[in-house]
Amino acid sequence: MTLEERLLWARIRGKQLGVSFRRQEPMGRYVADFVCYGKFLIVELDGSQHFKNEADVVRDADMWEKGFTTLRFWNSEVMTNMEGVLEKIQQTLGR
Repeated sequence: MTLEERLLWARIRGKQLGVSFRRQEPMGRYVADFVCYGKFLIVELDGSQHFKNEADVVRDADMWEKGFTTLRFWNSEVMTNMEGVLEKIQQTLGR
């Protein structure tokens, strides 16, 4: 796991947001950074290599077809706005 993934994991593990997440979870031909099966939510943290990455668009569409919503955050967001990241995850979980 990257530093940013470890920092976010420390804040969402153990049902801290009221639901269970798994990390580095194999999902077919993909590996999700974090997934909450109970709410069909995937959380991905992206570095610069993901900028305008068409493979991510295909991956998100594949997961959408399976019923999953994917939230993507830049690594820099985790480092500079962790509370905002957590708030967005909470909002999405509440839907």
